[in-house]
Amino acid sequence: MSISNYSRRDFLKAVGLGTASLSMPNLLSAAESNRKKPNIVLILADDLGFSDLGCYGGEIQTPNLDRMAAEGLRFSQFYNCAKCAPTRHSILTGLYHQQADVGKGKNCVTIAEVLRRAGYSTLASGKWHVGGTPMDRGFERYFGMLGGSCSFFVPDNTFRLDREPFTTNDKNFYTTNAFTDYALDFLDEAGHKDKPFFLYLAYNAPHYPLHALPEDIKKYRGKYLKGWDRVRKERYRRMIRMGLIDKKWAMSARGADKHKSFSDIPPWDKVKDKKAEDLNMAVYAAMVDRMDHNIGRILNKLKQLKATDNTLVMFLSDNGGCPYERNKTKDIPPGPAQSYRTYDSKWANVSNTPFRLYKRFSHEGGSATPFIAHWPAVIKKGGTITHQLGHIIDVMATCVDIAGTKYPTNYEGHKITKLEGKSLLPIFKGRKRKGHDAIFWEYMRNKAVRKGKWKLVTVGDNPWELYNMETDRTELNDLSAKMPDKVAELAKLYDAWVLRCKMVKQI
Repeated sequence: MSISNYSRRDFLKAVGLGTASLSMPNLLSAAESNRKKPNIVLILADDLGFSDLGCYGGEIQTPNLDRMAAEGLRFSQFYNCAKCAPTRHSILTGLYHQQADVGKGKNCVTIAEVLRRAGYSTLASGKWHVGGTPMDRGFERYFGMLGGSCSFFVPDNTFRLDREPFTTNDKNFYTTNAFTDYALDFLDEAGHKDKPFFLYLAYNAPHYPLHALPEDIKKYRGKYLKGWDRVRKERYRRMIRMGLIDKKWAMSARGADKHKSFSDIPPWDKVKDKKAEDLNMAVYAAMVDRMDHNIGRILNKLKQLKATDNTLVMFLSDNGGCPYERNKTKDIPPGPAQSYRTYDSKWANVSNTPFRLYKRFSHEGGSATPFIAHWPAVIKKGGTITHQLGHIIDVMATCVDIAGTKYPTNYEGHKITKLEGKSLLPIFKGRKRKGHDAIFWEYMRNKAVRKGKWKLVTVGDNPWELYNMETDRTELNDLSAKMPDKVAELAKLYDAWVLRCKMVKQI
C-alpha cells in the first residue's frame, strides 16, 4: 500500500495502538514483569564534533545528554571510522568497514539480526546510508532516510516507513523531530510485548545543510560574535577542568593543517562579516540543541515505560566536525528550507577542539567521538570519565554480551567474518578490561594505527607521523624521525591488518 501522506495516527491504528490501548497499564505491567534482558538504545549523531556537547566542554545547551553523562559514564578516548557510511557499516556489524558491506554482503550480520534471534524487538529510525534497507537486515520496524543527507524540512525520495515510500504535506515536518516521533511510536508498540527491545536511532543532525527551527536559532544568535578563537579557548579550558583532556596537551593552532579542499581560517578580528559567521554557528548549535531535546523525549519514554533502569543507552557521533564547503545558496542565509549552507572548516575547527583536522581524516579531529553510556542498573557511579580506549567495533560485542547470546559463525547459510570488537561491559561495571592489541583506520588513503600510547598516522601519500598519545594527544610533536624503529613496528602491524581485512573495498 502507498504511504503517501501516511500520518502517525494512521500508524498507531495500523499496529493496534490507538489512544485507548496506550492507556492500558495491565499490558505494560505484563511486559515489564516478563522482560528480563536489558533493552538497548543506540543513538548516533551525524558530523558532531568532540567538544560540541556541554558535558564535553561545549557551550551548546545539551541538558539531556549532560544528564546522561552525570548519571552514567563518559569515554575520553572513543573512536569512530571518521566518515559517515564507514562508521555505520562498522557500528552495525562489529567489523572494520573494509570487511563489511551491509547492503550486499553476506559475510556479516547486523546487531539487529543477532538480537532478533535472541528474542528482541528490533527498531530503527533515522539515517541508514549503508545500502539496502533496515528491513532486509534484521529490523522489524523502520522509519527514516536510506540516503546520506537531505533537507531537514522536506523528505526526499529515499524516505521509508518500513518498506514503503514515505511523503508528507506536514508543514511542520523536521527530520530530527520526525525520527523521534516514530521511534517513540515503535517503543510504545514494543512496550506491549513480553520481550526486550533494541532501538537504533540515527539522527542526521547536525549534518549539513544548516537547517534549524527559528525558535532554536534565536537562542544562539549573537553568542558566537566573540569568534572562533575565543570559543575554542573556552572549550579547551572547560575540557581540562572536566578531566577529559590533559593540560599538558597543547591545543592545536587555528587551522593548523593546510589542505587544498579547505579555506584558510583567519583570525577573528580579520573577519569582515562577523554577523554572518555568528549565524552559521548559531544554526549549527540550534541543530544540536534540537537533537538533545528529542533525546530527552526518548529518555522520558523509557521512564514512562518503567524501563530506565534496565535500558543501556549509548550515544556517539559518526565522525568529527565537517569542513566541507557546500554553499549552494549564497544569497539565502542558513536556517530555512530554501537554504543550503555549511559551517565549513572555520567552525568545524571549533567542534573538534582541541584536535587537528576533521571528518574523513584519521587524526583525532576526524576520528575521536564523544561516547556516553547510561545504564542505572549497571553503571553505579554517575559522572565517571573512563580513559580506557574504545572503538565502534565494540558496540556489537557489547550488545551480544549483555543480551546473553552468541555472535554467529554462520547466518542463513553464509560464513560470517569473525567479530573484531570487544565488549564494553567490564568498563560499564567499573573494571579494567583487556583492550585491543591495536586499532586501525583507513579512508581515502588517510591511515592510522594505534597501539597502546603510540599512534602512527598519515594523510594520503604523505610520510607516516608518530605520536605519543599520553603526552601529545593533539598530535603536534611528530616523533617519526627520532623513533624509526617504532614507525617500522607499527607500519608492519598496519600492513598485516590490510592483508587480514582483504582491503578490496573502498567506501
